[in-house]
Amino acid sequence: MIWTLILGLMLGGLFTRLSHVFLPQSAAKSFLTTAVEASLGPLSIDLLAVAFTIGPLSLSLNVLTLVGITIVTFIVRSWI
Repeated sequence: MIWTLILGLMLGGLFTRLSHVFLPQSAAKSFLTTAVEASLGPLSIDLLAVAFTIGPLSLSLNVLTLVGITIVTFIVRSWI
């Protein structure tokens, strides 16, 4: 399930980038590429022997990202 989500986010990001490049300036382009972003971080973890910092992590969702997740979900369900 996690791999499906990761691949769907990557495919949706590809769709978003392609729409930025190839779609003309219009209402459809602004609707498809307008994103909602959430971020977390940086998160510092100190375990005495090892210390590391993760972040900042951010997630950007738009319509094309949801389309990518849906396509990957249907492909994975057809294989299972």
